[in-house]
Amino acid sequence: MPIRQANAREYPDVVVVGGGPAGSTAAALLARAGLKVRLFEREHFPRLHIGESLLPATLAVLDGLGVLDAIEGEGFKQKWGATMCWGRDPEPWTWYFRETNKRFPHAYQVWRPRFDQILLDHSRNCGVDVREGTAVRRVLFDGARARGIELADGERIGATMVVDATGQSSLLARQCSLKVWDPAFRNLAVYGYFRDCAHLDPPDDGNIFIESYANGWLWKIPLANGVSSIGAVVDRDIGLKAIRRSGLHGFFDDQIAAAPRTAALVEEGVRESAPTAVRDWSYSASSMTGPGWILVGDAACFVDPLFSTGVHLAVTAAHMGAAYVVTALADPELAPDAAIAFEHLYRTQYEHFHELARLFYAGNRSVDSYFWEARRITGEQRPPREAFVRAVSGQAAAGYERSVLSRVSLPSEIAAALTALEPAPVAHDILNLRPMLAPGLSLVPSAVLGDGRFERGQVIRGKNRVDLPVSPLVARLVQDVESSHGAQTIGEIATNIAARHDLPRERVLPPLLHAARLLLSDHVLTVDVQT
Repeated sequence: MPIRQANAREYPDVVVVGGGPAGSTAAALLARAGLKVRLFEREHFPRLHIGESLLPATLAVLDGLGVLDAIEGEGFKQKWGATMCWGRDPEPWTWYFRETNKRFPHAYQVWRPRFDQILLDHSRNCGVDVREGTAVRRVLFDGARARGIELADGERIGATMVVDATGQSSLLARQCSLKVWDPAFRNLAVYGYFRDCAHLDPPDDGNIFIESYANGWLWKIPLANGVSSIGAVVDRDIGLKAIRRSGLHGFFDDQIAAAPRTAALVEEGVRESAPTAVRDWSYSASSMTGPGWILVGDAACFVDPLFSTGVHLAVTAAHMGAAYVVTALADPELAPDAAIAFEHLYRTQYEHFHELARLFYAGNRSVDSYFWEARRITGEQRPPREAFVRAVSGQAAAGYERSVLSRVSLPSEIAAALTALEPAPVAHDILNLRPMLAPGLSLVPSAVLGDGRFERGQVIRGKNRVDLPVSPLVARLVQDVESSHGAQTIGEIATNIAARHDLPRERVLPPLLHAARLLLSDHVLTVDVQT
């Protein structure tokens, strides 16, 4: 059966496969950009799904999507931080979002069936043609280019672009053998729902509670209406053997009983659902874009759930992915650079949360057992400073990384990096400083994420740093710093820039001084203290 060619009357510009947070967010943004979008979801919503705990940084994306008011009006439990038994000693400790996120000092513990329904309905309201209860069998290709999809009933539908948001089923990654499993997190999760459990004392009663114990760690997430999500993360192979021996119910009960603080909270609770086991093994796709296709959310990568990053990665990837699709369709010449920029941005986020979780596992000394010892000595071992930079670089919106890493036992080199990478102090008067670009950094042309699409621009790039997009004025400042090799003062650079563009110096100087202060604080520019 031939692929039907898309046309203005019947067939979409973009097909989105999967209606979870990644798919519904991408579809809504694409429809708002004026594209004809059709979304296929295998199930009928609402449907059960794990991953209830959001991050404040996620709320900023939902606000831009125009759906935050609906989320806030739903009555979900407010989450002000996280309380953990993890690190150098077994006593619980808490970190709060307000310490690092002033705009959103809290997030939400959401009921995923309702949360996902809100996002999917919002995509409908944005003009997306949503087809629930419609499974997609495979992506169709003409040579290397994706040209559409084949439904489970055999119908073929053409489209200019296919967005794979199929979650951990990873439709296109499986079809094209792109999925690369990560040996650092060979875990298994078992979870269920309970009613009328005890909670932490206020103000922490809305927090996620995480307790490390001999076999791994448990979460307890308080949801609205007296329901709690309880889950255990254990070694995959050991967990599977124990489940075969004790049964899923018995195994889950044994894990809760082995963690005394979680057991005390659950003791008076009533089981609401049978436990469910899911493989919790992290992975990423070797390619996240290709001619006519893109992967977003868990279809592209999944990282250990320790820091509740699943929904955040899904909606931020959808935001960036929609911008790539818009760019690829509107400006084919920029599409290759936009694809590179999208993958670079997305992998940087994945690496950030991956490395943060890896260091956090490795630094837990509150429990001694095979599970924890194995995670201290196995997996890829990066140089300590590189590992730390990956874990904290460029994620100011998340903001909690330094706080949580300060609670675990880290190699001395990483502890030193924690201090070395603090923002540099900057004097008030910098006019006569002679800055240089920090070693290993350079100004390079790149596709830059703009308002709903990628644009041509420039970024400051270096190993183990997130690309820093810069304005034309800042690019000129960096170019002059590079060419002068520390010979010119900031004031002289401002005078030269003003003269080249026939502008008054007093117009150029204030924004240039502001930019220079930020670059000095972020260790992008340095000053030789001997000069």
